[in-house]
Amino acid sequence: MEEQKQIGAKKIKNEEVAFKKKPSWLRAKFPTGEKFKQVRNIVEKNKLHTICQSGGCPNIGECWMAGTASFMILGDICTRACKFCKVNTGRPDPIDIGEPKRVADAIFKMGVKHAVITSVDRDELQDCGSTAWANTIRAVRHRCPDVTLETLIPDFKGVEENIQRIVEEKPDVVSHNQETIRRLCRKVRPQAKYDRSLAVLQYLKKRGMRTKSGIMLGLGETNEEVLEAMYDLRSVGCDIITVGQYLRPSAKHLPVERFVTPKEFLFFRNEGYKMGFDYVESGPMIRSSYHSEKQVIPGYGINKWRAEQEAKALKKTSA
Repeated sequence: MEEQKQIGAKKIKNEEVAFKKKPSWLRAKFPTGEKFKQVRNIVEKNKLHTICQSGGCPNIGECWMAGTASFMILGDICTRACKFCKVNTGRPDPIDIGEPKRVADAIFKMGVKHAVITSVDRDELQDCGSTAWANTIRAVRHRCPDVTLETLIPDFKGVEENIQRIVEEKPDVVSHNQETIRRLCRKVRPQAKYDRSLAVLQYLKKRGMRTKSGIMLGLGETNEEVLEAMYDLRSVGCDIITVGQYLRPSAKHLPVERFVTPKEFLFFRNEGYKMGFDYVESGPMIRSSYHSEKQVIPGYGINKWRAEQEAKALKKTSA
């Protein structure tokens, strides 16, 4: 009995070490307010899933209070077991043919000008869920013709026929996350491939899509490796990049190796714009769909950054 207590105490201590105390810059606002409740009610009544909830996004309060949400289609069970993701892994339910209409209805009721849709991986399906994706985009376009749309897609196993179904529906932004650096890809995303993700983004860009990707920091990468990953994304024409802090969802997931400082995130933001990205979101609390409504506008991000640099240079000259 005493030995079991010691083992239990050691396990608790190890978990406490694994979940390091978050620094002050990683404090999220507690979700409250009527708008938050309204969005939650719309999601629940339409029997939908959001990555905000399933992925444990720290910005759920801010985004939902602003009336925006990232809808997750094809269920809430993923066929992959990425070591950073909170979404459940297992055998998914059959395709819900009524889901596209419900997603469109929810977006209409929310009255938003910009919507984000993502999904779990459905590797067990012949088309990896791409037909359901196309049906959902089409339903949203029909119900909400004035809404701009970002689609955060899986890699569809790199099959061009599957990716082409998204291209043909012409969403305003097509996003696919690289998630991490090359060296850590197999550890972080064991069923994904670094170069396959780049190939997906390149295929999309060559067919006229405005493309986007995101990476997480704090998993053991070096700054040089982060810059290399950013260069890789630019090399395939990626327009938009998000860079954020990895936060461990549970003791079963990869531990946080370190908390990257706001100053370092600012460095990556500046370097991203120097590389030629059209829009860069880089900060501790940044997630894939954060401020995505601004990313639709070509030139918005880089023009704002250039104005900031000119103002700094002018201030330095006049000092």
